[in-house]
Amino acid sequence: MKYQIKFKLWVEKDGDIIIGLGRDKLLREIEKTGSISKAAKNVGMSYKKAWSFLKTMESRLGVKLVKTHRGGKKGGGTQLTEEAKQLLSDFERINTAFENLKKQLEKNG
Repeated sequence: MKYQIKFKLWVEKDGDIIIGLGRDKLLREIEKTGSISKAAKNVGMSYKKAWSFLKTMESRLGVKLVKTHRGGKKGGGTQLTEEAKQLLSDFERINTAFENLKKQLEKNG
């Protein structure tokens, strides 16, 4: 019998969500656009919710995930910290492992 396996992946610390697909997408958009506001808009999220997600993740991890620069002659912007880049890398590695397992199980199912 052929079937499809579905799963929803997130990573927790002490029972609290750190990152899932939505937060992963937000961080990747921040990296791409250099702006929390633009990233939030691109993923269909309010700026307030995006900022809340960032602060919650930082609080739960105990590290900064973004560096913000206020406007001026060169304009403002936001960059991901090395910790944020590592978090994205770890999440991608975990997600890939789950996707590979899913494909293997579907193939053998």
